[in-house]
Amino acid sequence: MPKTLEDPLAIGQGPSPLLVTVIAIATGALVANLYYAQPLIASIAPELGIGPDLAGSIVSVTQIGYGLGLFLLVSLADLIENKTLVLVTLACTTLGLIGAALSTATVPFFVAAFLIGLCSTGAQVLIPFMAHLVPIERRGRMVGNVMAGLLTGIMLARPVALFIAASFGWRAVFWSSAVLMMAIGAALARLMPTHKPESRMHYGQILVSMAGLLRKLPFLRWRAVYQALMFAAFNMFWTAAPLMLAERFGLGEYGIGLFALAGAGGALAAPLAGRFADSGHMRAATAGAMIMLGLGFLATGWAAAAAALGTLAVLAILIDAAVQGNQVVSQRIIFSVPSEVRGRVNALYMTATFIGGALGSLAGSITYHWGGWMATAATGGLMGALALLLFGVEQGLAASKASDPAR
Repeated sequence: MPKTLEDPLAIGQGPSPLLVTVIAIATGALVANLYYAQPLIASIAPELGIGPDLAGSIVSVTQIGYGLGLFLLVSLADLIENKTLVLVTLACTTLGLIGAALSTATVPFFVAAFLIGLCSTGAQVLIPFMAHLVPIERRGRMVGNVMAGLLTGIMLARPVALFIAASFGWRAVFWSSAVLMMAIGAALARLMPTHKPESRMHYGQILVSMAGLLRKLPFLRWRAVYQALMFAAFNMFWTAAPLMLAERFGLGEYGIGLFALAGAGGALAAPLAGRFADSGHMRAATAGAMIMLGLGFLATGWAAAAAALGTLAVLAILIDAAVQGNQVVSQRIIFSVPSEVRGRVNALYMTATFIGGALGSLAGSITYHWGGWMATAATGGLMGALALLLFGVEQGLAASKASDPAR
C-alpha cells in the first residue's frame, strides 16, 4: 500500500532517488510543451490556414493558457489531493497534444494549444509537493534537483522540436510529447505518494485568500519581484539571441538549436544552488546570481561584437545558471510557509514570474529591433542591476527592523 505524506516514516526517509528523477523529468517535459511550437510557426501556420498576422498567436494562446493555469489550477494544490490533481492535468495535457497533432484548422488547434498551456501547470503542483517530502535543511537541494529538470525542459524544447520536425514533420513533435506524457503519468501513478491537504476552504475562498497571503508575506513579494526581473532577462535573451545568431554569425535553425543545447548547461547550477542555500548562504547566492546575470549580459555585447561564438555560449550558460540559481533559492524561501498554503504561495510566485517572462519576450523583440544586440545586452545588464538594488533595499529594511524591534 503506497505511503502518504502524512506517514512519519515516509517523511523521515524522504523521496526515493527514482521518484525525484521521475518528477524532475515530469516538470521539464510539462513545461517544454509551452515552447515546442515556437520554432515551428513557419511550418504550422500555412498548413492550418493561419495568416502571417496571427502566426505569433500559435505560441501566445499556449502562454495565455499557462498564465491562467498558474493562478487558477496551481492554487488547487491546497484543496485537492495532489497526486490526483497532477494525474488529471497530465491526462488533459495529453488530450491537448493529441488534439494539436490532429488539427487541420485554426480553431481546433487554438483550443488544443490553450488546453496544453492550461494543464501544463501541473509542473508547478509537483514542485511544492516535493517540498512536503523533505525536511527544511534538505529542501533547497531537493528543489534544485527538480528545477534542473524544469530548466532542461525549457532549453531542450526548441532544438528538440526542430530536430523532430525536420525528419518527421511538426505533428510528430506533439505526438511524441503525448506519448511522453502518458509514460510519465504511468510512472507517477505508480510512484507518487498521496497528499490530501487539510484545508476546509472551498475554491472561491482559496482564490480570495491569495490577496491576503500576498499582503502578509513580504518575503513572497520581494522574491516574486526578483524572479520576475530575472526571468524577464532570461526570456529577453532567448528571444533576441536567435535573431543575433542568424544575423551576425549566419547560423541556421540547426546551428541555433545547437547553441540552445549548450545553454541548457545552466541547469547544472540548480542542484549546486540548492546545496548552497541549505548551507545558510541564501543572501550570498541571491546577490551572486544577480551580479552574474548583469555582468553576463553586458559581456555578451562585447562577445557579439567580437564574433566570439564560443564565449557567447559560455555566457549563455552563466546567464541561465544565474536565473536558475535565484529560482531555487527563492523557492526554498517561499516554501518555508506552512504546508497548507504552499500551493497558493507558489501560484502567486509563479504567476509573477510568468508575467515577467512574458514582458521579457516582448522586450527582447523591441530592444533588438530598436538598437541591435547592444541594446538588448545593456537592458539585460540594467535588469540585473535593478534586481541587485532592490535586494539591497530589502536587506537594509530587514537590518533596520532588526535593530529597532518597535518599528
